[in-house]
Parts: sequence; C-alpha cells; structure tokens
Amino acid sequence: MIFIDRETELAALERAWESPGAEMIVIYGKRRVGKTELIKQFIRDRPHLYFLAQKISARDNLKFLADLTADLFGDDVLKRTGFPDWHVFFRYGRDRIKNRLVVVVDEFPYLAEAEKGISSVFQSGWDEDWKRLPVVFILCGSSIAMMESEVLAQKSPLFGRRTGQILVKPFRFAEARKFFPGAQFDECLETFSITGGNPSYLQKFDPGQPLERNIAERILRPDAFLSREVEFVLREELRELRNYFAILRAIALGKCRIGEIVNETGLEKGILHKYLFTLEDLQVVEKEVPVTEDKPLKSRRGIYRIQDQYFKFWFRHVLPNRGRIEEGRIEPVLKRIREDLATLASENYERLAADLLIKHERELFPIDRVGRWWDRQGEVDVVALNEETKTILFGEAKWSRRPVGIDVLENLMSRAPRVGWNRDGRKERFVLFSRSGFTEALKTKAEKENVLLFHKDELVFPGKRGSF
Repeated sequence: MIFIDRETELAALERAWESPGAEMIVIYGKRRVGKTELIKQFIRDRPHLYFLAQKISARDNLKFLADLTADLFGDDVLKRTGFPDWHVFFRYGRDRIKNRLVVVVDEFPYLAEAEKGISSVFQSGWDEDWKRLPVVFILCGSSIAMMESEVLAQKSPLFGRRTGQILVKPFRFAEARKFFPGAQFDECLETFSITGGNPSYLQKFDPGQPLERNIAERILRPDAFLSREVEFVLREELRELRNYFAILRAIALGKCRIGEIVNETGLEKGILHKYLFTLEDLQVVEKEVPVTEDKPLKSRRGIYRIQDQYFKFWFRHVLPNRGRIEEGRIEPVLKRIREDLATLASENYERLAADLLIKHERELFPIDRVGRWWDRQGEVDVVALNEETKTILFGEAKWSRRPVGIDVLENLMSRAPRVGWNRDGRKERFVLFSRSGFTEALKTKAEKENVLLFHKDELVFPGKRGSF
C-alpha cells in the first residue's frame, strides 16, 4: 500500500522520538482511516515492538506478545515461559529497555473488552516501570468511544499520562486526490463523492480504470471488499443494527431533520436522540448548524449528515439493492448511480468550497468560521466570517456543465440580507465556484465589483485575469 500525506501526524511522532524522556502517544480514529499505516511508516526504520491485539482471550494475547518480545530481545526462556500477566510485561520492559525503543499496542480496545481493569494495569505499569525509560509507547485503537473512555477521559486511570494524542481523520479532497495522479479534477471529485477520504477505500479504486468500471468491480460485486464493508464496520461498534440502519438510510436520502427522520423510521423522538448521540460519538454522523449560530451546541436549527461519503453512498445505493447485487443484476443499480452522481458531486463541491476559502485565507481575510447557512426560505452554500472586522463572505458553488452567469451572482446577492449576522456596518464580499467557468458578462461584473471566482479548485479572479 502506498503511503500518502500525514505529514503533520508523522511530525508529531518524530518529535516524540527525538524527546529525551518517556512518551505515551494515543492514536485513535475510525476504522480504515490509516492509523496502522501511519504507525508502520513511523517505526519502519526504528527499533520497535509492534503488537496487534486480537479478539481472543487475554491469555492468548499475552502469549503472542511474549513471542514478539522474545524475538526482539533474543530471549529463548521468555519464548517458553511467556507473560502470566501485563504487570510482568511492564517489569520485563523496565529491566530490558536500555536504548530508544518504540512499543506499540494496536487495537487496545480489544484488550479492554477481554480484561476488565486493563487501563488500571497499564497506568500502574507506566507509573511504576516505564515513565523514566527511553521509550515511545503508542496506544492505538479504532473504537473512538472506547479509546476516549479507557484512555482519554478524565475518569480513566490513564488520564494525564499521555504526552500526546493524534486523532487520525479521513483525507479531505485535496489529499485524497493524490491517490489519482494525472486524473482530471471532475473525475477525482466524482470518485471522492463515492469513496470518501478513507485511504483503504481510495486504494481499492484502480486509477487506470473508468469510474463506472471501478464501481462495478470494487463495490457491486458480491465478493468485493467494499460490498459489505459498511455493515462489517458497524457490527464492530453497534448492536441493534436494524434501527441504526434505518436512521442512516433516512439521512443518506436527505431526511436530515429530527422530524423527517422520525417520519421516515417510525422511531420515537426520545429513542432517536439516543441513537443519534451514539452515531455522533462514533463519528459516523455529525450535527450541522448554520455557521452564524452563536451557540451551536444549543441550536435548534441543526440537521444531521453522514460524515463518511462512502457510508452515504452505501446506504443510498448498495443496501437497498442488495438483492440485485447478489444476483449479479448490477445494470439497474449502475443506472441509478449514474443519475445520482451529479447530485453527490455537487454536495461535495459545496464542501470543497469551504476548504478552498481556508486555503486562500491570506488572499481574503482571516476566517474565524466557515460553513453553510440556511433558514426556512433557502440556503447559502458557503459563508465565511471574521468577527473582529465584521467581514462576511457569501458563496455559491455550481456543479453544472454550463458556465455560471450574472443571474447566479444576483441571486446570491439577493439572499445575503437574510443572513442576520452583524447587519449594521458589516463588510460584504461574494465568491462563486464553477465547474464549467463563467460567462463573459459575469467576468466583467466580477471585476467591477471585486467578486472572487474559482474555476473548479483554482482561484482565477483576482490575480489571473487572463485565465478566468
């Protein structure tokens, strides 16, 4: 598997390695997001002990750990006797670790499931045996909720021991695009609108094949890795999958408000909230509020969306067509995907617009907040704010095969007064994003009124008058 990006995360690990003292680093994030690959990249040329916990008994996990440790230190006696418990492992390390060493315990939540109180054992081992050793101790896990409760939370015995933590997130579009060198922007965004930013999903798509072929071969074949991937991932984290599936299916279809989800699923509002809280904790869904809300956590204007683009795609097109896929009748499924692809790409282009504004922040103004805005009458695709200067920027993103004209800009300007943020004395600016460029009339108006223009993902006005 090729390794792409993660410079910030690797730099944090490099600093831990260069530190003179003991370091405990917590690495966590959703499954398939690339945590293990990050660790392998870091330890590749360094002395290390890498242990992957499994869903087996505590005794068997210790046996495998002892084998690895014995190989590292050339200890035939340990290979025969093993570790009776984790206390002995930490004491063994105290006596043997003399030079800088990376020790990794991957999938720590599996240990916590098999052995109650394991966090207290690790806390004791760190405090009494390891905190003065030349060791970089990495605890890694895919169950975000369990990593937070067992390692990061204030009530955890390990609270306060970590010297750093890394939440590994899916790639954004600009990073994911590196998986398809040479591909055109449109094709990359359409691919990203299916796979999302998880590197293991991006790796499954062949950059040398057309997108539809990749979908047919990598997703719609019953034996394909991605065919049942979402179900496998959720089974690792959840019970009562039927209700969670109903909720996620509703959100994937655009039923994003509480009332709409209730109507679609038939679940009571109180029960629905509990399920949504769980899905938020797992970072499967997120609650989004208008960017101008002063107290977003208390806002009643929130809507829910699925964070992972592939999860969204799976619930829209794979789950409801499971019967056709199992029978090999994928042409009707592909037809629906073709019809839906422009909508999926359009939604992702709107999100990319916010990323592009942050990327070009120096050319605009310092951005405090950026996101969508809406009310009962309509929405604005992207709004960026600066509290100190009272500057607000309104944006529209068009994933259309026609050049954007003056009507789009005028429509955007007509909606701006509805956004009730610092109406008195604010500075307003406007920006348009277009897949297919701009009409000559719009270019002239943009130059007169200092409207920003992005063609695909490139800022073309101001600054590049000859190319926009």
